[in-house]
Amino acid sequence: MGLYRKFQEAEYHTRVRVENTEYNGWATYETWNVALWISDEEGLNGVARGCAEAARPYSLFLEAVRDFGGELALQTPDGVAWNDSGIDKDALDEMIAEL
Repeated sequence: MGLYRKFQEAEYHTRVRVENTEYNGWATYETWNVALWISDEEGLNGVARGCAEAARPYSLFLEAVRDFGGELALQTPDGVAWNDSGIDKDALDEMIAEL
């Protein structure tokens, strides 16, 4: 394989990595992780459903989760803080409203 061909392949793989920055359709890892736990964990899902009618459902969800106490009041079981700055709260508002 020629040097030019190797360069083309390396450029392609770099471009693919840069373009593939979503996490299962979510903009950030933190948003994906929170959405995953809300969707898949029965207790969290129930709390989120109870917040679905609010104007800002994720904010209401955060208040409700704080009442749990312990580690779950602060973060997902994977260690992502519920109020992490990388979370797209608008996307989570939308997701919760559709539950």
